[in-house]
Amino acid sequence: MAEWEIHRPLGVCAGSGRAIMPDEEFISALVEIAGGFERKDYCTEYWTANKPAVYCYWKSIMPKDDRKKKIFVDDEMLLSFFERLAAETDEEKINFRFVLTLVLMRKRLVKYDSSQKIDGKEIWTVKITGRDEKAQVVNPNLTEDKIEQLSEQLGQILQMEFDGR
Repeated sequence: MAEWEIHRPLGVCAGSGRAIMPDEEFISALVEIAGGFERKDYCTEYWTANKPAVYCYWKSIMPKDDRKKKIFVDDEMLLSFFERLAAETDEEKINFRFVLTLVLMRKRLVKYDSSQKIDGKEIWTVKITGRDEKAQVVNPNLTEDKIEQLSEQLGQILQMEFDGR
């Protein structure tokens, strides 16, 4: 399995090198790299002026060392990430999308509809809550350990806990 560059905010803009101060709003982004994604943080000035090419992004506030971070990863961002991964053929991204589907199911943003075998693969059809849309997701038949590992990576990338809320 590929190792992804996942880190907490470092307090430095990936574009300008400027320090991002506690309580300052900044942009976290996923940048596609060989075999996965890398998380990068950008100060809002750099982001506005340069709009770097990223896979997806969300707003955050730089935490103070002594308090829990505030993250602005909303449901629409999660669904957008889910939709962007639909066309991916890389095994790690297919696995990642499946785990994201499980997270979205826990959050009741998608609902399992049916499954079928296509070219020897199990394909789930899910309904997107609140929309008249369905999506197909490859079930890669991951082990529980692999699902847990990918869930942890997803949580680290997005800096959030997936507790069903």
